[in-house]
Amino acid sequence: MRKNKEKIMRVNELLKRTGVCLAAGLLIIAGSSKAFAEDSDAALAAALDARNDDLKARDGARNPEETLKLFGVEPGMTVLEVLPGGGWYTKILAPLVGSEGAIYGVNYADDMWAMFGLFSDEAIAGRVASTAAFAGNVAGYPGAADVPARAFTFGAVPDELKGTVDVVVMVRALHNLNRFEARAAMRSQAIDDLYTLVKTGGVVGVVQHRAPADADDSWADGSSGYLKEAAVIAMFQQAGFELAGSSEVNANPNDKPETGDIVWRLPPSLRTSPDQKEAMSAIGESDRMTLKFVKK
Repeated sequence: MRKNKEKIMRVNELLKRTGVCLAAGLLIIAGSSKAFAEDSDAALAAALDARNDDLKARDGARNPEETLKLFGVEPGMTVLEVLPGGGWYTKILAPLVGSEGAIYGVNYADDMWAMFGLFSDEAIAGRVASTAAFAGNVAGYPGAADVPARAFTFGAVPDELKGTVDVVVMVRALHNLNRFEARAAMRSQAIDDLYTLVKTGGVVGVVQHRAPADADDSWADGSSGYLKEAAVIAMFQQAGFELAGSSEVNANPNDKPETGDIVWRLPPSLRTSPDQKEAMSAIGESDRMTLKFVKK
């Protein structure tokens, strides 16, 4: 009986010690998580602050801090930006992920540019050349000289990059892919490529001009810049992604497009008649959905 009592006492003592160690471990983990979050916030703040005033002027409409926090972009990650263009977001993303991360760019397929019917041969050549120029451009951005960078096009994904991407940032790039879906399956090819590139548990963050839910489907096909939110969600779900979050941070209730309206009538493009520019400026930039998808 006495021996049993001693065994019970020893077990209780061991449990107490284990509990103390477990509690201490949990405190350490909690403290580390908090410190990492603070470091990530500081890195994002530094990347935002390092830009020039012309770039910062768009923050009120684009909300990069809130958007990138929703998507979960952090230092050390491998991030893919869809259609990086002039680098507005790249100049935030590259210094944010830092030299221990990587920044990739993916452009539309080279043969898609001619489908627009808008660009000269010279303009198309410039768009095509931008893919090869991406890494060099990144190296010249503030705080990004040592950040690994490369670019490619949809339909030509390098095998070694498959399953390596933590977060995809796709800002106002989906509508053009969708407008050529019926003609050349550009949208489905692109989303399938993203699924291949993203790690299991990785994220695709989408910001896109939003059409009213009751808009005419033939108008809301992307050719006017707008897509329906329900349609975008369905596109990604059909490819195997799950909707993991959304935000109204990029919403603009003043933008109420009707059939026939184009998104470029609004700032910053203001492609409208001179007598409408003041009214369009008062509306502001487009109403945008902000969606977070996860690869399971």
